[in-house]
Amino acid sequence: MLTQFGATAESLSKASTMVFRIGTDAHLYDDPDDANIAPLLDSKFDTEKCEALKRLLALIAQGFDVSTYFPQVVKNVASQSLEVKKLVYLYLLHYAEKRPNETLLSINYFQKDLGDPNPLVRAWALRTMAGIRLHVIAPLVLVAVGKCARDPSVYVRKCAATALPKLHDLRLDEHMDAIEELIGILLKDNSPSVVGAAAAAFASICPNNFSMIGRNYRRLCETVPDVEEWSQIVLIGILLRYVIAKHGLVVESLMLVSNALMKHNSEKEGLEPHNEINKPHNGTRFDLCTEIADIVSRSYLQGPDKYLSQLGLVNRESLGLDYSHATSAKSNDDVKILLQCTSPLLWSSNSAVVLAAAGIHWIMAPKEDIRKIVKPLLFLLRSSYSSKYVVLCNIQVFAKAMPYLFSPYFEDFFINCSDSYQLKTLKLEILSSIATDSSISSILLEFQDYIRDPDRKFAADTAAAIGLCAKRLPNVANTCLEGLLFLALSDSSNKDDASLGEEEIVLVQIIKSIKAIIKQDPPNHEKVIVHLLRSLDSIYAPAARAMVIWMMGEYCNIGGLIPKMIPTVFKYIARHFTSEAVESKLQIINACVKVLLRAKGEDVSELRITVGYVLALAKCDMNYDVRDRARVLKNFLSHCRGLHDSEYVEDQTDFKDLTRVLSEYIFGGQAEISSEPFSYRFYLPGSLSQIVLHAAPGYEPLPEPCSLVGDGFDPSVRGTSSLGVRTTDSEPNDVDTDATSGSMDEENTSDYDSEDSVSGSSTDGGHYTDNVSDRNGDEEAGALIHLSDSAPTSRNHLEASEGLPSSGLMDFGELMSKRALESWLNENPGSSQTSSDAGHVQRSLARLSIKDIGQLVKPKSYILLDPANGNGLGVDYRFLSKVSNISPELVVLDVAFRNSSTGTMSNIMLSEEDVNLDSSDKSVSPSESSNVTREVPSLVPMEEISCLEPGQTENRTIQVRFEHHLLPLKLALWCNDKKQLVKFRPDIGYFIKPLPMDIESFTKKESQLPGMFEYVRRCTFTDHIGPLNDSNGESPVKDIFLMICEKLTLKMLTNANLFLVSVDLPVAATLNDTSGLCLRLSGEILGRSIPCLVTLTLKGICSEPLEVSVKMNCEETVFGLNLLNRIVNFLAEPTP
Repeated sequence: MLTQFGATAESLSKASTMVFRIGTDAHLYDDPDDANIAPLLDSKFDTEKCEALKRLLALIAQGFDVSTYFPQVVKNVASQSLEVKKLVYLYLLHYAEKRPNETLLSINYFQKDLGDPNPLVRAWALRTMAGIRLHVIAPLVLVAVGKCARDPSVYVRKCAATALPKLHDLRLDEHMDAIEELIGILLKDNSPSVVGAAAAAFASICPNNFSMIGRNYRRLCETVPDVEEWSQIVLIGILLRYVIAKHGLVVESLMLVSNALMKHNSEKEGLEPHNEINKPHNGTRFDLCTEIADIVSRSYLQGPDKYLSQLGLVNRESLGLDYSHATSAKSNDDVKILLQCTSPLLWSSNSAVVLAAAGIHWIMAPKEDIRKIVKPLLFLLRSSYSSKYVVLCNIQVFAKAMPYLFSPYFEDFFINCSDSYQLKTLKLEILSSIATDSSISSILLEFQDYIRDPDRKFAADTAAAIGLCAKRLPNVANTCLEGLLFLALSDSSNKDDASLGEEEIVLVQIIKSIKAIIKQDPPNHEKVIVHLLRSLDSIYAPAARAMVIWMMGEYCNIGGLIPKMIPTVFKYIARHFTSEAVESKLQIINACVKVLLRAKGEDVSELRITVGYVLALAKCDMNYDVRDRARVLKNFLSHCRGLHDSEYVEDQTDFKDLTRVLSEYIFGGQAEISSEPFSYRFYLPGSLSQIVLHAAPGYEPLPEPCSLVGDGFDPSVRGTSSLGVRTTDSEPNDVDTDATSGSMDEENTSDYDSEDSVSGSSTDGGHYTDNVSDRNGDEEAGALIHLSDSAPTSRNHLEASEGLPSSGLMDFGELMSKRALESWLNENPGSSQTSSDAGHVQRSLARLSIKDIGQLVKPKSYILLDPANGNGLGVDYRFLSKVSNISPELVVLDVAFRNSSTGTMSNIMLSEEDVNLDSSDKSVSPSESSNVTREVPSLVPMEEISCLEPGQTENRTIQVRFEHHLLPLKLALWCNDKKQLVKFRPDIGYFIKPLPMDIESFTKKESQLPGMFEYVRRCTFTDHIGPLNDSNGESPVKDIFLMICEKLTLKMLTNANLFLVSVDLPVAATLNDTSGLCLRLSGEILGRSIPCLVTLTLKGICSEPLEVSVKMNCEETVFGLNLLNRIVNFLAEPTP
């Protein structure tokens, strides 16, 4: 229709685009090579200067380097136009660190602008001075901040508060007192915006100097509702820490509920600890999980890592909080005003502010007043998905400690069809925590729908939630058990190959939940075990079969039906033993021993034959774990009661008595099932650490209660650390891990320096020859990887090993402890599938030292000129790891000229593209060139090759300067007085040089480059698979790890000019698991002294392709991302 008017869709699209661009600055991004910028900067008109400055800022936004205009821009700092002045300030902030000398020339103008009558100009001048970040002008900036801190303009005073953290980052220790004094002045300001900025400066500079908070406490509390939203979060955290450090915890709060319950129970003899505390006024009952509440309290004060480490070494009761360091919310005015001023923030429009206010009431409010945080938190569940996830993570902690808070609102946690999997799992755990006798029927009805969800992983989580509900509410245990048993039998009958893997996950979790319910009351659930044993033939999942076999062995003497079924079931198991999975075989061996020891009557002889047959099969199994367990248990059986005549042991040494004692204790009766220890990790509400479940950078636990003495906070008075947590050196159970790790870090982890790694030239017919030293047959000197250190050993383990008697033979006490054997035979076979239990396994690390790796590095060769295109002249080049002695911006290359023709070639050399040289002056020495030119040339003139005979190869080392690490360098190649253009392709891996450092320096520098200076990508590494297939399994298992380290290290050092800092190898329980293997390498950008830190972390099985996570830390964002992409590309590319 439009064609009759001469219009097309493309022309209309262009026209609409032009219409939308009218009145905007979009045209500034169209022509990056605009040559009119310099004249516009020197113009007499402010509008033209603004146009030029906007073009420069647009080029900066696109990643171009426009620092060449710096002198012209600095001249305009004295302009009277506010718009020009503001644009100049933005330009100077970006290039101040690169051009410090020129920036210092404009300091006088900045100081002059600090006295300008316009407050915007004063604020801009201060922001620019603070952003220059040069130690030379730091005293001048401090004076300027002190002047602006007393400025009549609120905006200027706020900029002064914002400039203080920038000053502190310069590490001006001599000016710390002056900086803290300025913070105290700004905290007394009458403007809420200034107070908020001062609070942020206080939190980053002196978070433990509570003396200045105490002088302004009441006014700060009253100012909290008027402060900006994000400053409210910081100020709330400061006030909370001050109150705890000054007055301690609140007696009526959740933090001291375990102490109050312990004191209440100690006054009454014979009273068992309970989980209910009655409210005296109206009889409302508070259902509390005192054990979790105590862990929450200790984690908030000490940090979960320290508390959980103490929990495994000392008695839990000795870790109770000090009841004397407490106050009352009813009588303490400071606590009252803090709770009153933060109550309105519970209905803030900012979700983070609501969480911060809820955290205050969660920690400091009496238990009866905590209810007021429930509805604001539930209201946040209607916000965005990201906010909803954060809120649910915090509600999960609240519901575990105080389930009664959210019990009436269980319907708010029902699953929506639009919820992500993460939200679903959080809601399931919350529902299982807040379920009550009145709401469990509705919750189970919901669970019936969830169990049929197409997402089978979510269905498995639902089965786990049903088991938790049955464990918390014994009244519905039978109902839950019947439903789970029905699901288990129906899932086991479904053997569709398409859904086999998904249904296996559900079946395993259902059996695990059934096992947990049976543990509560085994005699009353005998028929459930019988049903599972009858269905054993149809249960196909190995983990599920292992759990059923475990239940058969553990409860073999319960009731009257199970003992009668045992012989028949064991015959079935013995017939199918060879076809079972490894985990099922291990449980069969354990069950054989348990059943045989508890058997009575006529079944003993029959079971003895069956057990002997199974153990004989196990001793010949292909898996070494099965073989070892069979041998150990067979030796134990020879010393047990009633089995002395079953098998004779020839060894009659001293350790036989010890074996008999262990056998009697472990196999004599049914082992008691110990309660699983708590392993929850709780962090402060609203913190990032609570979401990621580890201490994020900058996280600090609450200070020691009542640690603020007088008006000052002196950590040395009570032996507190910098985080405010009391530390005592006399605790006998603390392990000095710092000293151990320090000795590990001091190891020399690498003898490699890529500057000396590769050198050489060839004058014969070959391409390149490497200068590799002779090894003289010394195998130790030629070893690639040497074990230099191992993981630290705990003090208790060392003391236990020293206390054992020494003998020529190995005692069983040296092999394994009695407790380990007991937990081994009564282990949870399904726990190996869960990640939470795997987290308890502490992995040891071996620090490896790589020797003489530089001799094995072979730089990659590139073709510059093919003989077919060069009339018989072939030119190859490779990048060298040497550093130029002329300029740090130059890259060193080794170029090989090869004559493939039948005639002689003469006058061969390389020159810059725009230089037309005669044959008489083509050869210029590098020393002469450096004296003539001041700027770094694109090419340092090379020595001319006067004559090149047929078949001869000559090497020349040249030094070139690339304009950019992604742009090729065009040069002219002269041969026989003829010119030909060639291009050198850059390799960003050689735009850096090795930066030697130890592991401590690497870790420290890495911690200084977080956030936007850290980038991570993943790739697949397959270079190790070829050698593994060639070896056909003949090499030992440990050689696999050594070979992987060698292949990965060589590939990195061959393609990038880096320094190898360390190689950490995990000594894992699974010998072919490389998860945790970590390589650290460091380099420095040529001519810029900017470090680049590379960390490689491996994950996967040795015999399969490995997943490599590559992390890059670099201040230069564009260069770091390009280098990261280069590393990922060559790691993923198979080596020919």
